[in-house]
Amino acid sequence: MADHATEAEVWWWGNTKEVVSGFPDGVKKNLGFALRQLQWGEEPADFRPLSSVGKGLFELRDQDDAGWYRIIYLSRTNDVIHIVHAFEKDTAKIPEQDKRVAQHNLKRVHAYLLQEKKHAKRKK
Repeated sequence: MADHATEAEVWWWGNTKEVVSGFPDGVKKNLGFALRQLQWGEEPADFRPLSSVGKGLFELRDQDDAGWYRIIYLSRTNDVIHIVHAFEKDTAKIPEQDKRVAQHNLKRVHAYLLQEKKHAKRKK
């Protein structure tokens, strides 16, 4: 294990888990391993920051003969990796609709985190 003593949880927002479960087996295996690396605090082989979509967002990438597969996630926050979008694409650019879905779910994550912070303050 790398920098984190505890293994991070993975939280799936929207229909991301269902989308990933529909990816081809080889892609699921590769992306699943990359997620495990993130949980262990390690850097996956194929990821990149997505600041153009949202602050703190990254994408895991894989491809096969049929297309390109992406998982967009918020960097580890309170030992949780928030998966805000997953999709398949056939062009180099991220389609606008996919950006909007990721941004919408990112707003939901931020709202949740804000509530948790307020709740933690009330408990003190």
